[in-house]
Amino acid sequence: MLLAYYGDDFTGSTDAMEALAKNGARTLLFLEPPSPGLLAEKFPDVQCIGVAGISRSLGPAAMERELQPVFDALSVLNPRLVHYKVCSTFDSSPDIGSIGKAMEIGRGVFGSGRYIPILAGVPELGRYTVFGHHFAASIGGVYRLDRHPVMSRHPVTPMDESDLMLHLAKQTDISIGLLSVLDLKLDPGDVDRLLEEKVSDGSGAVLFDVLDEPMLEQAGRLMWNETHRGPVFAVGSSGVEYALTSHWRSIGLIGEGAANRGVSGRVSASVSVPSGGGPGKAERLLVISGSCSPVTAGQIRYALQHGFTGIRAPVMELVDEAYAGQAQEALAQQVSEALREGKSVVVYTSTGPDDDTIGPLRERLISLGRDPSESGALLGRQLGQVARRLVLECGLRRLLAAGGDTSGYLVKELGIYALELLEPLVPGGPLCRAYAEEAGLDGLELSLKGGQVGPPEYFLQVLEGRQ
Repeated sequence: MLLAYYGDDFTGSTDAMEALAKNGARTLLFLEPPSPGLLAEKFPDVQCIGVAGISRSLGPAAMERELQPVFDALSVLNPRLVHYKVCSTFDSSPDIGSIGKAMEIGRGVFGSGRYIPILAGVPELGRYTVFGHHFAASIGGVYRLDRHPVMSRHPVTPMDESDLMLHLAKQTDISIGLLSVLDLKLDPGDVDRLLEEKVSDGSGAVLFDVLDEPMLEQAGRLMWNETHRGPVFAVGSSGVEYALTSHWRSIGLIGEGAANRGVSGRVSASVSVPSGGGPGKAERLLVISGSCSPVTAGQIRYALQHGFTGIRAPVMELVDEAYAGQAQEALAQQVSEALREGKSVVVYTSTGPDDDTIGPLRERLISLGRDPSESGALLGRQLGQVARRLVLECGLRRLLAAGGDTSGYLVKELGIYALELLEPLVPGGPLCRAYAEEAGLDGLELSLKGGQVGPPEYFLQVLEGRQ
């Protein structure tokens, strides 16, 4: 197996799957680590697998309980490289979604590697790392992370530091070196020598700057070459997948000419990549948004202006056990009525970072003895149960979940066990085919998008199944 990854939220997990699959590597995304027997029986030609997780929303102790068994299970599959996939904005803290904690757990399981590659930049998504500082595109331009109009104001993990080495130093004692934009522009032999110096000087991890595609491929070459020494554990965004697939294509491991090579020279057929023709328009689309991003807010507004019915989720009641059942029932009835009338529906928890419910919801959770950071889990589970019911009762075939923190918990309630790329609609927001044991859920077309992903018309693109 070429690669196995764990995504710290569900939307990011589909982003990594998309990067691999659309570049020609057969990839399955599972909700739980697959056994070697399952892969051999149902997916014998798979080259990469992912596990969609929720660690982005967890504290350090809960992360250990979540990640240790998953990493142990992935190690049994003997992949050449294991990737801990994080959001491309690296938003995290020592207390929530600690990337440093994941590095320490991964080093404990995959300890044979000399260093942990770290890569955040993804030019295709408008993410760039320069001299260790990270930048991200948003409405109106490209911003340094600590000045980003959304991520600097994230309700759970606001980013107040753009230097990723300083940011991670708050989360781990692992020493981190840097290969800068200047280093990566050198000839490959010189870059190799600089990397050796970093490792020899005691860097337990090395951050790769990324400004453009050639740097991305250079990083992919360095990571893949390291696998010749033994299994590698890497940390980063889907830039890891874009870097590796760029290098794999350059050496003929995937893509044209790879029909008779594959992982170890034994794959008998090349991978079929979606053609871009699209799966066609769905009769109806159900969108469930737990995002407070202004990007998603714009998508909600656009959808409502173009025929979607909007229904605000009763968040105050859904997070309270005393009222959650009644609120869930009322919401399901309201959405079901609209769907049965042939309408597409957007169920949303907020309309941006300044939504009037965000402050009161935090206060409500505190009054209930809950930490405000639990909002994603609480709402995701409730909305997931509503979504499952509606898919089965209304015969829905296409569903969109928006918001990285919420969607992971939502999808876990659906009753599916794996996803595969169906159509790459926009970078980071593909349409997927779901695998499930239950007939009413098997074949469900599902799109999972992070808050920052997609143009204003994205919901309509998903409805119409077009790029």
